[in-house]
Amino acid sequence: MADKRDYYEVLGVSRDATPDDLKKAYRKLAVKYHPDKNPGDKAAEEKFKEVSEAYDVLNDADKRAAYDRYGHAAFSGGMGGPAGGGGGFHNPFDIFNEVFGGGGGGIFDTFFGGGGGRARRSDGPQRGADLRYGLEITLEEAAHGAQREIDYERQVSCKSCRGSGSTSGSGKKSCRTCGGVGQVIMSRGIFQVQQACPDCHGAGETVTDPCRDCRGTGMAKESARVRINIPPGIEDGSRLRSSGNGNAGTKNGPAGDLYVVIQVKQHEIFEREGDDLHCQMPLSFTAAALGGEITVPTMGAKATVKVPAGTQNGTTFRLRGKGMKTLGSEHHGDLYVHVQIAVPTKLSAEQRSKLEDYAKSLGETTSPMEESFLEKAKKFFR
Repeated sequence: MADKRDYYEVLGVSRDATPDDLKKAYRKLAVKYHPDKNPGDKAAEEKFKEVSEAYDVLNDADKRAAYDRYGHAAFSGGMGGPAGGGGGFHNPFDIFNEVFGGGGGGIFDTFFGGGGGRARRSDGPQRGADLRYGLEITLEEAAHGAQREIDYERQVSCKSCRGSGSTSGSGKKSCRTCGGVGQVIMSRGIFQVQQACPDCHGAGETVTDPCRDCRGTGMAKESARVRINIPPGIEDGSRLRSSGNGNAGTKNGPAGDLYVVIQVKQHEIFEREGDDLHCQMPLSFTAAALGGEITVPTMGAKATVKVPAGTQNGTTFRLRGKGMKTLGSEHHGDLYVHVQIAVPTKLSAEQRSKLEDYAKSLGETTSPMEESFLEKAKKFFR
């Protein structure tokens, strides 16, 4: 028992937690780690068992009292605790149903589309799975909107067997493994876990004369193409839904949806911050000193900015309404132009001579920025 974690720690509650506190903590963790939400994730499955075991003990007054007194040893059979007989742990799915109002139609149905821990199969139409497609676009496309065609593969009903999976269309029989319920109970230590039947994959029946084209699955791959409308102002990570363009449903069920996840390429000039844009604008020393007008790029037509004489490095100019369009609105963000004084790296002999003459002509004169820094430095060294 030494390797078991403290039950209170497992649920993330204090030792004086009320039954309501326990239930809330279990709800949150059970939904997070439930096997139906984490298919094939063994770590999540073990977590689900662990939190179910902890809740099973702490939610029972007698078991909790024994645990508080003896710890995990109370259930090892050596301390006179409730081990064995009727004091063992419940099926974690039973606990899940008790907390989430099982019986089909509780929270379990809402989250996972299932019927809790009950062994049953669905004979009715089943909706197809949703698909995800990553689409990379430029910042210009995100700013102005665009139309893009994407090619992808999806599952459709097999045309040869019309989705039945059977060559004759009627070659099916009840699955022997699960008895036609589509679910099997697997024992794992003290727990019993319910999962889809490995032979019929939850259908409750097997095909006796499988279709050659789909090998009895009733589904086939198909190449598809769909046109996507990208609205102006869309942001990186946004999802666009194309209804009915996911995988086909089974037993005449509706098709799933296609979700297109937008990925906006990094721009070589602009950086986006919400609806605003930022750019670094190189400015020559002479233009900064003498002032004038400079032309700056925008997402639309070029714009001009008046640069006052004596502009310092790092000065920011704001161009209202020159940023990105707000999604679903006519409003536009702003463009911030950050000035970077460009210092020449190579000078001719004549240029160097004239620059030295200029420096001599300044004498002891300093710029306002230099004066401010010198004043601060004097205070620092006092």
